Amino acid sequence: MKPGPRRSISQADIVDAAFEIFEEKGGDAVSIRGVAARLGLTPTAMYTYFTSKNALQRAMVEQVFSKLDLAAASDPSAPWRVRVQRLAADLRARFAEHPGAIVLVASGPLDGRQALSFGETLIEGFTGEGMPLADAARAAAAVRALVLGAITLDAAAAGSDTDAADAPAPLWTEATQHPLTEAAELLAQGDAFASNLDRLLDGFGIRPASPIE
Repeated sequence: MKPGPRRSISQADIVDAAFEIFEEKGGDAVSIRGVAARLGLTPTAMYTYFTSKNALQRAMVEQVFSKLDLAAASDPSAPWRVRVQRLAADLRARFAEHPGAIVLVASGPLDGRQALSFGETLIEGFTGEGMPLADAARAAAAVRALVLGAITLDAAAAGSDTDAADAPAPLWTEATQHPLTEAAELLAQGDAFASNLDRLLDGFGIRPASPIE
């Protein structure tokens, strides 16, 4: 008889082990066999939890989304603009806990329960501002794209910092041929994420919160 899953191992344990391997060795090293070996399971036992590497990767993405505080984002006592800013920052922070994990988003559609709950919360907030459903869906998609784009840039910057000591010497040292890009990067030093999100919300007509008197 084939061995079944060990009762002491949960799906969360498996996903945690997958993240350990991911952060130690990179995404290519995450496999059913590799995670099974890390946990002392047989590959057959692993397949009772996840049928493929893709399924495991999607569970890893779901775990990141599961850490979002969606209840706070649905709290009507705070203006929606404030709530969407907090939710966007929260998602960015959750991915920052797993550097490079943004690549997992490309492993499949964001159609897991946790990821869909994130989108649902955004759409509900925008419809609560009086937006028609179609416009609210577009606004939610735009916010999600902005956040995931920022996370991608965060991951690239983190990788650049890590590899800086091993980076090869530049092939040339003459003045930059992209002065506008260089100037823009200097102006954007620090965190432009909040400013970009503000501009996006301005475009959708989401009013800033009234100042507290």
